[in-house]
Formats: sequence, structure tokens, C-alpha cells
Amino acid sequence: MAEQASGWQGFWERGGIWRALLLAVVYYGLYELFGFLLGLAFPEGGAARGDEGSAADVLIGTMLPIVFGSAVLVAFAASLGWVKELFGPQPVRGRRWMWIAIVVVLAINVSSLLSIDYGEAGFVLVATWLLTGLFVGFAEEVLTRGFVVNLMRKAGHGEIAVALASAGIFAALHAGNRFTSDQGQGVTALQVVYTFGFGLCMYLALRVTGTLWGPILLHASTDPTLFLHAEFPTGGVFGLLPALSTFLVIATGAVLLIVLIVSERRRTRQATDTGAVAR
Repeated sequence: MAEQASGWQGFWERGGIWRALLLAVVYYGLYELFGFLLGLAFPEGGAARGDEGSAADVLIGTMLPIVFGSAVLVAFAASLGWVKELFGPQPVRGRRWMWIAIVVVLAINVSSLLSIDYGEAGFVLVATWLLTGLFVGFAEEVLTRGFVVNLMRKAGHGEIAVALASAGIFAALHAGNRFTSDQGQGVTALQVVYTFGFGLCMYLALRVTGTLWGPILLHASTDPTLFLHAEFPTGGVFGLLPALSTFLVIATGAVLLIVLIVSERRRTRQATDTGAVAR
């Protein structure tokens, strides 16, 4: 048993992009399978789920699969002994300019909160979405800013590659919406670009806060507020940022990616020059 555990842990300790991709594919498959089985047990429009978009529908169709996904990821982390490693202080810290990513996303989310018609949405639906958002933020960030980042760093990749892998895999997971929902190809393509930019912002949030809980909580405040704003808008000035959120996040991610590349290359040169002087 000890040798089996050692082999299992040793395989993942080597890290690398292919292991990160393997983990993402397996996770996505299990998540979709659980959602499919739930759909068979509790079909859409049935008595248990009620109307589409209702609190019960969100609970069964959206929250329970992501709760299952969260449990799978925690169990996987425990099997590797990585729980403390994932949730402890980050070994690579950020720079002050990285706070821009947090400010942009947080500004959008706060504006969304201030532009929701809570009377029309109802307390139960709002509470259900906020709780769902916590699990969405937890599962997606543990997978992509937790495991993917850790696996890339274990293989010795630089932070530019780490950031691109984390955001790229996060975006690729959302490409599956083309086949698991009725949204069109154009909408899915825009969503993939958006989630890549959002993933870069979450990576920067990981760096600058120094903990995985930073992007988890920031992500947890994003999905429910944007959804509720889209379904129950009040209009007015606070609705402007949420309405432009897709393009704001894409633009922010693109600009900050360029800054990250320049910053990391400069940091690498400084470290190389310092090492040369020390020798």
C-alpha cells in the first residue's frame, strides 16, 4: 500500500502541462457525468426542479454538480498530501500592479450587486445563487489556480508559462458549453476569450494576495452577481460596468498579460545578473 501511495504521489509530483491537462479532463468528465445522472433523476421542468431558473432548478442543476466537483478535488488533494501546499502561503509573490486585476473584477461585481432588482429576484433565489457562487469559485480556482499552477511549477516552468496554462485550461473547460448547452458557437467563442482573460486576472489575484483564497473569493463573487444582474437588472448607472464586463475583462487580461511578460522577463534577467555577480 505504501508503494502504491508513493507511486501515485510520485506521478503527480513530477508535474507538467500534460498532467495538468489530464487532471482537467478527468475532472470535467466526472463533473459532467454527475450532472447528467442528476438530470436523469431530476429532469428539467419536473416537480423537484420546478421552473427553469428557479431556486430549486439552480440548486439541482448548477450547485449540486459543482459541490460534487469540489469534493472530488479536495479528496484528490488529500490523496497527494497537497492540501496545505495548495491552501498555504504562495511561494511566488506578486507585485503591486497586479492589484489592477482585482480592482477591475471587484468593481464589476460590486456594480452588479448594486444593479439587481432584489424584489423581483426574491431572497431564496439570490441566496441560492450566492451559495452556488462559493462552490463555483472554490472548485474552478482549486483546479486551475491550485492544481494547474502547482503542477506547472513542480515541472520547473516559469511564471509566464504557469499563467498561460492556468488561464488556457480554464478557458478550454468553458469551450465544452458549446456541447452541453444550447448556446451558439459565437457565444461560446466569446466566452472562451472572456474566461481566458478572467483566468489571467485570477492568476494575478493568486500572486498578489499570496493565497489561493484570494481568487476563490473573487471568483465566488463574480458568477452569481453577473447572472442575477443579467436576469433581474434595475438599469441605471450601476448597470454600465456589468453590461461591459466581458470586454473589460478581456481588455484587462490582454494588457496585464503583456505587463506580466515584461515584468517576469525583467525579473529573470535581474536574477541571472545577480547570480553572475555572486559567482
